[in-house]
Amino acid sequence: MNFDESMSVVANPANSGLNDAQWEAVNTLSGPLLVLAGAGTGKTRVITFRIANLIKHRVPREKILGVTFTNKAANEMKERLESMIGSSKPTRRGSDDEAKEPTICTFHSLCVRILRRRIDQLGYPLKFAIYGRGDQESLARTILREIKVPDKLLKPAQLLFWVSHWKCKSMTPDDALMHSDSDAQHMAAIGYQRYQRQLKLKGAVDFDDLLLLTEKLFYEHPAIRAEEAARFDHLLVDEYQDTNTSQYRIIKSLAGQHRNLCVVGDDDQSIYAWRGAEVEHILAFSRDWPDAKVVRLEENYRSTEAIIHYANTLIRCNSQRHDKVLRAARPGGDIPIINQWETETEEAEEVVRSIESRLNLKGREPRDFAILFRTNEQPRPFETALREAKVPYILVGGMSFFDRKEVKDFLSYLRLLEDEPDEISLLRIINTPARGIGKKSIETLLNKAVSEKVSLWDMVTGKAERPKLTVKVQNGLRDLAEKVAEVRAMPEGTSLVDKARLLIEKVQYRYEIDRIYDEPDDREARWNTVEQVVNALAEYESKARRPSLTKFLDKLLLGDQDANNEKEKQLKKNAVALMTMHAAKGLEFPEVYIVGMEEGILPHHRSLQSEENVAEERRLCYVGVTRAEERLTMSMALTRKKWGKPRDTDASRFLFELTGQADDPAYTGRKSQK
Repeated sequence: MNFDESMSVVANPANSGLNDAQWEAVNTLSGPLLVLAGAGTGKTRVITFRIANLIKHRVPREKILGVTFTNKAANEMKERLESMIGSSKPTRRGSDDEAKEPTICTFHSLCVRILRRRIDQLGYPLKFAIYGRGDQESLARTILREIKVPDKLLKPAQLLFWVSHWKCKSMTPDDALMHSDSDAQHMAAIGYQRYQRQLKLKGAVDFDDLLLLTEKLFYEHPAIRAEEAARFDHLLVDEYQDTNTSQYRIIKSLAGQHRNLCVVGDDDQSIYAWRGAEVEHILAFSRDWPDAKVVRLEENYRSTEAIIHYANTLIRCNSQRHDKVLRAARPGGDIPIINQWETETEEAEEVVRSIESRLNLKGREPRDFAILFRTNEQPRPFETALREAKVPYILVGGMSFFDRKEVKDFLSYLRLLEDEPDEISLLRIINTPARGIGKKSIETLLNKAVSEKVSLWDMVTGKAERPKLTVKVQNGLRDLAEKVAEVRAMPEGTSLVDKARLLIEKVQYRYEIDRIYDEPDDREARWNTVEQVVNALAEYESKARRPSLTKFLDKLLLGDQDANNEKEKQLKKNAVALMTMHAAKGLEFPEVYIVGMEEGILPHHRSLQSEENVAEERRLCYVGVTRAEERLTMSMALTRKKWGKPRDTDASRFLFELTGQADDPAYTGRKSQK
């Protein structure tokens, strides 16, 4: 379909494949617009058609900004849009017209672009480093040692939890101290102060800072805020119900002048309060933007009528929500099944037995099934049962590719090819492979660098006077500096891939892998991991108009924050998917089993003190139910082991709500009968 053909269908809803509500959203081209997009109602289609329609109505492509939460969503949107309208990209790399495309990216990617231009106004270097999880934990561990916090009171992971929690709510260290209501929180707030100070001293930020510092930049520098806002005339935001305080304020800053803001989301699928999302943002959109138009997408194209009936019945029990009712485009369907089993082991065995029998049906494959649970402790008996039945499965989650030692080492080496390598990358590989530079020598170098106010890299290269060190250490530093300089000196126009390959060869990283790992298969797997990074660099370089290592490394780090990357790779396997309901958001399966439907598990026991928290658990259950396309089975165990002893359970209140029995006396938790 060419551009003119695709746009003619937007002008004619009868031929476009859009329903009336979708067509209304696509053709509302100015002012604030809230699109309430229920589960399975085609929101991505609406967003891409709307961008295409803006372009048809002479809005310059480069003046359109679309913001998503995941790289997967951004890439899907770009691909759909390009198939509709084509590309205006020049064939010649580096052309002045290169930016004349809509900007479609994640919140974090957008903020990196802004900060790379103007973060110096906040006292950070423009070439700031972005700390990943490993770097954050290392810094947190150091800080807790410095302030002498016992491990029993506060662990590094707990400190980082609180730091992230406060940052997502746009709270400074002083705010955190003021609102601390326990010894652990008070110590975490003190740790937060030091953590931020150390990050800034090292010229680094973490992922929450990307949002927080952009918000701060806009607040403290109105001229910069106006300049960044003027880059775009239209702003579209996907999954608006998942915005935290910083994201909410950044959106208002960017859209406040032109007011052409379209947000798409579903308050009934707001399930991320634990990471700072505030459902209030979508509930109060019309208060923030009084002239806003509201369009409801209620036609569900995913699930059968029987499943949608259960979903609607459940979510009506939440009082604070936008009024809407999903309508199934697929009439009929099997009524969802509710099973009760004596123990969690029997529950797992019967679920797997059911999957086995369904697999014998023509056309069913393991990838058609998902087992959804509330907590990460639940899948063990299901894994055991699936193994015994020899049914292939994947446990969605696990270690990120970028958490592997070889990947971190290689990326740190690539950072050395930049003009001013960051300290954390240099410290990671300064003695990897071994160059005779021990911890004491590194500490001496660091102290000298701090006292002389010079960079550690200048010490390594000899640009700054080094402290007194042994000949062996001096030779090790010279060896590293010379190898990096040799790669940097490659002729202009040399590909980034060739530079990366030469660097990893010069520093003899393969020998490091052979030294650490004894098993040949293990060595080969580790080396293949390094190769995958080079492959990623080659792919990036082939597509980028102005490739640079800084942009590549930023892209990798930002992509690593998107859990969907690893999830997508796993889900390509033909295997039954085991995952939490949080991880299942955005996915769909022909057949879904929701297990552990018991009070204390779903809703989780930590949510029972607050109706607001129970409402979020209800939304989570709703998300689980609406993952099913054709068949939904829910189950519970009548007893569940706690520390080796069976304990009676109570049926989840959501089972009563789903089936319209919420007024039954059993609703409060009396055990239902098998």
